[in-house]
Amino acid sequence: MSGTGAPVGVNTFVWCSPLNPEWLSRLVPAISGWGFEAIELPLEEIGDWDTRETGRLLADYSLEPIVCAVMPPGRNLIACSDEERARTSVYLRSCIDAAVTIGSTRVVGPMYAAVGRTWRMDADERARSMRDLREALRPAADHAGENGIQLGIEPLNRYETSVLNTTDQVLDLIDGLPTESVGLNLDVYHMNIEEKDPPSAIRAAGSRLVHLQVCGNDRGTPGQDHLDWTALGEALADVGYQGVLGIESFTADNKTIATAASIWRPLAESQDALAADGLAFLRSWRDTW
Repeated sequence: MSGTGAPVGVNTFVWCSPLNPEWLSRLVPAISGWGFEAIELPLEEIGDWDTRETGRLLADYSLEPIVCAVMPPGRNLIACSDEERARTSVYLRSCIDAAVTIGSTRVVGPMYAAVGRTWRMDADERARSMRDLREALRPAADHAGENGIQLGIEPLNRYETSVLNTTDQVLDLIDGLPTESVGLNLDVYHMNIEEKDPPSAIRAAGSRLVHLQVCGNDRGTPGQDHLDWTALGEALADVGYQGVLGIESFTADNKTIATAASIWRPLAESQDALAADGLAFLRSWRDTW
């Protein structure tokens, strides 16, 4: 095995929600100063942060941006009204446009249903729902392709969605959608819950893996946990992954985000320590694959 050029990034959810210009002006210099090479930017509502100003700020600090689509209640492409589906499609199009403006090549997230929304589906309903969802995603996939953007569809754990929980389910969904504009965003936190063999799931994703989010099994600092990082690295090397390794965790200090992500206690000495210690671990880890 040899070292990889995979950039290490961090999500601003580690510190705040929603992201706004004040937080950006504080976080971007700090994140760059610690040595991160990339940053994940949640776009909870269009207009939360100015795309042109943000693009200039990121360029000044040489941070590669990833836009994260956020799916609160009422933002759905599946099992919803035509009006809600249309609003969600407009939101996804806006995420793609934001990515273009700030110089990102990726929009990632659970771009299919509101996080926390679950319902039972038998086999026939699931098959119909996947057909409907594939078609609902097509306009975003086409718009992404026209603008050189890749969408990373993220499976979540069973407590956060009943739609897509595993790599195989996402691969089935995106079969037939353009490979150049639609792939997978995997997150080791969800994989630890849902995948029988996370390294095998990475290998199954193969070249369609466009983004990887990382943290400890408890949503805390990567490396300070029980995950088999050696096996995960071997799988990433096997698929030739060169995308961003993005730390995604959340703060217990923000009521909204703590409730949404079920963060009931601090997961590190401080949020800054979670980021800095995670960066140190990921840098040494990526050099082993």
